[in-house]
Amino acid sequence: MTPPAIRVAGLRKSYGDHTVLDGVSIEIPAGTIFALLGPNGAGKTTMVRILSTLSRPDAGQAWIAGKELASEPDAVRAAIGVTGQFAAVDGLLTGFENLALMGRLHHLGKRESRQRATELLEKFDLAEAAGKSLATYSGGMRRRLDLAMTLAGKPRIIFLDEPTTGLDPRSRRTMWQIVRDLVEQDGVTIFLTTQYLEEADHLADRIAVLDQGRLVAEGTPAELKKLVPGGHVSLRFTDAAQLSLAARALGTISRDAEELTLQVPGDGGVRSLYSLLDRLSQAELEPAELTVHTPDLDDVFLVLTGRSAYLTTASTTENGAGR
Repeated sequence: MTPPAIRVAGLRKSYGDHTVLDGVSIEIPAGTIFALLGPNGAGKTTMVRILSTLSRPDAGQAWIAGKELASEPDAVRAAIGVTGQFAAVDGLLTGFENLALMGRLHHLGKRESRQRATELLEKFDLAEAAGKSLATYSGGMRRRLDLAMTLAGKPRIIFLDEPTTGLDPRSRRTMWQIVRDLVEQDGVTIFLTTQYLEEADHLADRIAVLDQGRLVAEGTPAELKKLVPGGHVSLRFTDAAQLSLAARALGTISRDAEELTLQVPGDGGVRSLYSLLDRLSQAELEPAELTVHTPDLDDVFLVLTGRSAYLTTASTTENGAGR
């Protein structure tokens, strides 16, 4: 069996009397996208800092690309790349110069650094701006360049700590496609923290929710949504007679006579939909429209943490030791 790209066991971290991580354990398969969600101050950035060797845990162990974090930090650093919340680029250099410099910092030769820079500029759709000062770059271009610089050393695992903070929706979706391509085409593993629940829903193979230093849930987006009640199927009929017949056939359900709709509780799964349609077919009824409504990650977040999700406050950032 292929070993996990990241394995964490009982990770703990405190600052004074404040416990930031309280026995966190996770496993992340290679070649997948893992998203860590949590309220501001939950410990997301602290987790990234520890796993990227920038901070030490108080207790627990972690293995990154098969290397033990505490005893082999240099080997861990060689296997990872880190992109933070703000573009870490040199504004006095061109895009090409930034990438070539990063290649040299990763101990590539001059020729190989320049070749790698050219490849990355092409990959991130920055070739036309290669020789331009970063003062001419948009926010989205700077973020793409920042991620490209993370790839200069060809890391197997990439930590993305809120990589789309401050980007407009179009630039954010461009970044999403780049992240997907990194996994699908290059086989890298992505550890993502984000303020945008929609981002985690679109990108992540698995999601963990961190609250007050503890993991309160973990699973695929679909699995997490099933933790929250409220899913239903909405059926719309063409007339009141059909509506009444359907209501009798399906039993106790929510009914809207004005809109000619019924709401049938359900998880939206294929099996439950087949069962519902079979009951309607036996009653010789056919709805004009069927819509499946399932809880979203915002609902999950609210139920699990007892507070509203923060995806609508894109300007909010974590500050202080408990990030």
